[in-house]
Amino acid sequence: MTDRYYALTVVLEKDIRDDDAEPILNAIMMIKGVRSVEGNISTPETWMAEERARMELGKRLLAVIFPKKDNEK
Repeated sequence: MTDRYYALTVVLEKDIRDDDAEPILNAIMMIKGVRSVEGNISTPETWMAEERARMELGKRLLAVIFPKKDNEK
């Protein structure tokens, strides 16, 4: 037996203006089986989550590029 999806989520590469997103929303709405489409507005919380993820990724990349020696903590 296969799984059944009740929704699909699309994540944009970067934030776009609502008027620029309108053609994308309309195109998705034309796909067979799509019942509704709505945009999610960027908030300070989403910005903060992105910044935290970016900072964590930066720390991990620096640890790979500049690994600590065995005698360092």
